[in-house]
Amino acid sequence: MSLGISLLAGLVLGFSSGTTPTDPMPQADPEGTAHRVVLPPVVDGVLDEDVWREAPALEGFVQRVPNDGMPASEPTEVRVLFDEETIYVGVWLWDDQPDRIVDGPAIRDSRLDDSDAVVLIFDTFHDGQNGFVFGTNPSGIEYDGQVTNEGRGGGGAGGGFNLNWDGDWDVATSRDGSGWYAEFRIPFSTLRYATADDATWGLNVMRRLRRLNEESYWAPVSRQYSLYRLSQAGVLRGIQPPGVRQATVSPYLLQSVQRDYRAGDASFGYPTEIGGDAKVQLTQSLTLDLTLNTDFAQVEADDQEVNLSRFSIRLPEKRPFFLENSGYFQVGTGGSELFFSRRIGIDAGRPVPIRGGGRLSGRTGGFNVGFLHIQTGVDGPTRPEEATGYAYSVARVARELPNRSQIGAFVADRSSRGLDGAHDRTYAVDGQVGLGESLTLSSFAARTDTPGLEGDDHAFHLNGSYTSREWRGMLTYREIAGGFNPEVGFVPRRDYRMGSGFLMHYIRPERISWLREIRPHVSYNTFRSLGTGFEQSARLHVDSHFEFSTGAHFEPAFNWVREGLVDPFEISDGVVVEPGTYDGWEAAWRFNTDLSAPLSVRARLDAGHFLSGSRRSVSGELNYRHGSAAILGLRLDHNEVELAEGDFDVTLAAVRAGYFFTPGVSLQSLVQYSTQQENWSANVRLGWLNTAGTGLFIVYNEARGIQTLDGPLHRSLTIKYSRRFQIFRG
Repeated sequence: MSLGISLLAGLVLGFSSGTTPTDPMPQADPEGTAHRVVLPPVVDGVLDEDVWREAPALEGFVQRVPNDGMPASEPTEVRVLFDEETIYVGVWLWDDQPDRIVDGPAIRDSRLDDSDAVVLIFDTFHDGQNGFVFGTNPSGIEYDGQVTNEGRGGGGAGGGFNLNWDGDWDVATSRDGSGWYAEFRIPFSTLRYATADDATWGLNVMRRLRRLNEESYWAPVSRQYSLYRLSQAGVLRGIQPPGVRQATVSPYLLQSVQRDYRAGDASFGYPTEIGGDAKVQLTQSLTLDLTLNTDFAQVEADDQEVNLSRFSIRLPEKRPFFLENSGYFQVGTGGSELFFSRRIGIDAGRPVPIRGGGRLSGRTGGFNVGFLHIQTGVDGPTRPEEATGYAYSVARVARELPNRSQIGAFVADRSSRGLDGAHDRTYAVDGQVGLGESLTLSSFAARTDTPGLEGDDHAFHLNGSYTSREWRGMLTYREIAGGFNPEVGFVPRRDYRMGSGFLMHYIRPERISWLREIRPHVSYNTFRSLGTGFEQSARLHVDSHFEFSTGAHFEPAFNWVREGLVDPFEISDGVVVEPGTYDGWEAAWRFNTDLSAPLSVRARLDAGHFLSGSRRSVSGELNYRHGSAAILGLRLDHNEVELAEGDFDVTLAAVRAGYFFTPGVSLQSLVQYSTQQENWSANVRLGWLNTAGTGLFIVYNEARGIQTLDGPLHRSLTIKYSRRFQIFRG
């Protein structure tokens, strides 16, 4: 371990010499004014109507990277209009090299890091913590999401930033010899806010100039933060949001052809399903969502992962109903989430019917509130005791306080729908305190109640994080008792106390134009059994990120790892690792080329100690992008493991392709091959989007077994159509 620490110290001292950080220019929070119009502009991306010239311009963008505090390399102008129903935002993105504008893929919610882009964030309650994000690239895509707690979170669907939220809005873009232009239309009904005759909202606008790998902001943001730092946003005055309420319904009709060979289906079935969702605005800040016979056929397939550990892997939530306002339910971190919506309607990776339910979420009386009730499974043919499935109920109430602080309470219940009365409940309280601009303390305490489960059932988490321009650090302590059983949460391991620490230093060599930033850092964590103190796992990580001006990245990491086994661990068929403590060093190197280029590479190399032997792993992605119209990606993850108990290989390969006819019409496919899962699968989706995730979807899925599993496992072809209708407004 001393070797790794010495290496880190050498990196810090060696690269610190001769580098003098540039202090950001002091900036006052900018203010802008929205202009009311009677005749709104046509949203076509061409900002030539006279009404745009009547609105005051938001100008003076300032860089966050690479030269924080300096004026942006290219000018940007933003104007905000509104009428009784809608906000309109026009953005002029001037560029003296328009032939070098990077378009980006023309598909909704495509990442904007690797193209030119403009992104807006509205803090509609002006609380400095929560906001709605709307963005686009020169291809004219819709990119949207919800921010909670200034983007900080524990990895849940709502943990900080929820990209999978899809609102009802649209955008258009155009370009000419002077740059490119974006025109947004955002209905007030898409947002949640406190009604006021003359409201004050937080606002910031970020522009990415990809050829320079530059980010600039209307309201300057410190280099260590991002657009989500709403406490540093500017102010938008003059907005007069309406006090109307509305209700919409989004019914769907689905026809499929399917056969599940694993379940013993003798022939193909032809099920027809009807269902849908409804949304009712009870107030401008409180929404009731209802769902009946919920279906997620249009959701893309999960990316398979290689798992060589003893613990479950967390897969992200992608189902639309569970994504909106999901941040209102978030308590915990990626290692101890008290609410994880994928527990609902999915069992062992396979869907379970969702009969229906509802969600009340938003803000009332100064509190953030979230209430959810969902019922899954099917009714028994004659008697209630033959019913299968569960009823899930979740409630969360939180009060936000000044300076990133809040306090909250949480309860969740999973009850059997039969007469056996089986249930599991989780109770928790949590809080967060911001101290100054850089230090944040957060914690939660929880317990569960599961009849018949013996043992201590508590959980406790305490975290302190520090972030400045030059340093970032974190200290964490967590306890999860052996009887802690949140059936609606995600806890990959139990019966441990964990301590961890992390420290990173930011070095920015001003005299080396091609090297943007060096980030030497070290972290350590240890997991020990609560009762005996036995060390289950430990890891010392020593690394230094090298970020280049193009966005290319290289990190030569070295890890000291320890795994302690109390019970035998069957890591592969016939390979059983005996109880004991195993430790040693491994190399874990990562790199990527410029991801905005038409052809890019991302790769990982791991080699060294692993349990009772060693492991060599090579994984990577090769991606090709043809303008904004098409992408092709190849992924490979190959592991060669040599243990005292036996040797084995694990391979995961995938091919992802997409063709984008327009930002709303796309054909995408994902083919995956896994020797660990012993199958290959194919998912092909044609999507013709309307608004807020509705439209026409044609989806084909197939899975076949390999090795010991042989032949087809599942086949299906699904056609689904959904549409949103407004049924009430007043």
